[in-house]
Amino acid sequence: MKQIQTNKAPQAIGPYSQAIMLENGTIYCSGQIGLNLKTGELASGVELQTKQIMENIQSLLEELGYSLETICKTTIFLTDMNDFTKVNKIYGSFFSQHKPARSTVEISQLPKNALVEIEVVAYKKN
Repeated sequence: MKQIQTNKAPQAIGPYSQAIMLENGTIYCSGQIGLNLKTGELASGVELQTKQIMENIQSLLEELGYSLETICKTTIFLTDMNDFTKVNKIYGSFFSQHKPARSTVEISQLPKNALVEIEVVAYKKN
């Protein structure tokens, strides 16, 4: 098991790794909130946060030689399920034919008062 640390995505804001890679190449990415890599500020609104999250996930995976098409499972955490349609539209724009398995849950609060958080699992293509 290898801890992943890259400057291509926001740094962890707690005692955890950005991601963990197993010996078989599976990557478990920690949840991402919509932090801008350059400013460290949270994007404004659920749509911009979702877009920033997906860009951060894409950058992290690409740094490791993976892509969005290698994502096999995502979990989306929302502080308001009424934002589901907005988040779904932005999230879906990052995937063409590839549609990972996904869960979406509503929770009471996220770090830094974010409105959405997304975690992913990716695999190594043969």
